[in-house]
Amino acid sequence: MIRAALVLMLAGWLGMVAAAELPASVSRALEQAGIPVRSVGIVVQAVEGGAPLLAHNARTALNPASAMKLLTTYASLELLGPAHTWRTEALADAAVRDGRLDGNLYLRGSGDPRLGLEQFWLLLRQIRVRGVSEIRGDVVLDRSAFAVAEHDPGAFDGQPLRPYNAGPDALLVNLASIRLTLQADAARSMVRVIAETPSDGLRISNRISLGHEGCGDWREQIRTTVSGQTIELAGSFPAACGEKALHLMPWPADNQVEGLFRALWQELGGSFGGRVRAGRTPGTASMIASQESPPLGEIIREINKYSNNVMARQLFLSLDGERPATADGARRQVGAWLRAKGLKLPELVVDNGSGLSRSERISAEGLTQLLHAAWQSPVMPEFIASLPLAGVDGTLHRRLNGSAAGGRAHLKTGYLEGVRAVAGYLLDQGGRRWIVVFLINDPKARLGKPAIDALLQWLAER
Repeated sequence: MIRAALVLMLAGWLGMVAAAELPASVSRALEQAGIPVRSVGIVVQAVEGGAPLLAHNARTALNPASAMKLLTTYASLELLGPAHTWRTEALADAAVRDGRLDGNLYLRGSGDPRLGLEQFWLLLRQIRVRGVSEIRGDVVLDRSAFAVAEHDPGAFDGQPLRPYNAGPDALLVNLASIRLTLQADAARSMVRVIAETPSDGLRISNRISLGHEGCGDWREQIRTTVSGQTIELAGSFPAACGEKALHLMPWPADNQVEGLFRALWQELGGSFGGRVRAGRTPGTASMIASQESPPLGEIIREINKYSNNVMARQLFLSLDGERPATADGARRQVGAWLRAKGLKLPELVVDNGSGLSRSERISAEGLTQLLHAAWQSPVMPEFIASLPLAGVDGTLHRRLNGSAAGGRAHLKTGYLEGVRAVAGYLLDQGGRRWIVVFLINDPKARLGKPAIDALLQWLAER
């Protein structure tokens, strides 16, 4: 008995030593990148649980960047359900007579993360086919389902025109953005700009010259300024890029919705002589039409596969069961959910649930706990299917192609200045599935991709 106990103790000690040592390829890649091992948190554990195969700085609280979306999307699947939908409603405070609405039209949002151009057009079309051709009152934008502080889109990184910096909005339409298409015309030595998203009064001042260098990071070569309804584009666009989509967030939310509404309503043959303004829907207003979102199970695919920060923030606020929803309310709901599942994450700091934050924190062990619980959850299929597949789609479609991990790893990526992360599931060549978490917080984190890929390949080849 004593000998058996000693053998078990020795095996456990050897297991801890193995778990503390990084694979040589990972250590080498970190050294070449100049990233110290103290800046890294790693856990590799079989999905069925048990002692980790590898654990390094596992309990250190680190910024996970967009890997925090794993918490938000998993919590939403369990708290709201995969079939949960949002409704955007159109209401009126007067009767419609002979096609005329003599009162106001109210557009009331519920926080739909996926109210895109097409869905907004469908809502307006419903209003038209239900007999409204002329709106004589105002169009009132009702965002009262969310209570959020005033948002500065340039506060995070000084890029207020980038759509990922949009704040949450109960009536978020087309992700608060417009899409322009840049087309390189080598024959005419020019760049054509096409406004794909309609907006009433939009004017494009095109001062872009055609470049002849490689495509590379073409977005950084475009300079954009906005003055009223005029968007001026300058800089250079390489001919090698061919055609690219440029997404911008040029106006405050009210102005963006107004421009889109006026353009689409006119296209639908409607007339409107009032104002577009913010306000609340009176209790006496009657429903004219509504537009339902896709189910949550589909929406989280867009959030995770393409790391959509704006949609993640919408979803996070939707976790608050009270209305108006608040970030504090959402955090309370997440905390209660974690406690009910017996998940202890003392290091967890949740800001907006998207990972686009300097304050959010979780440990590699904490993410492992979440991923292990998700594997055992009834919503596991929907959750895993929402994650990018290495070498196939989403943020990983060009990564790990041709490697042992290609097509075998469902992983959420994360990237901020000073942060690089990946977390999810990997099926090794022996048919065993693993939870893998790799977090880097370091000024040189941008150079950490080879180390992360080395760990994934090492694990896949087992």
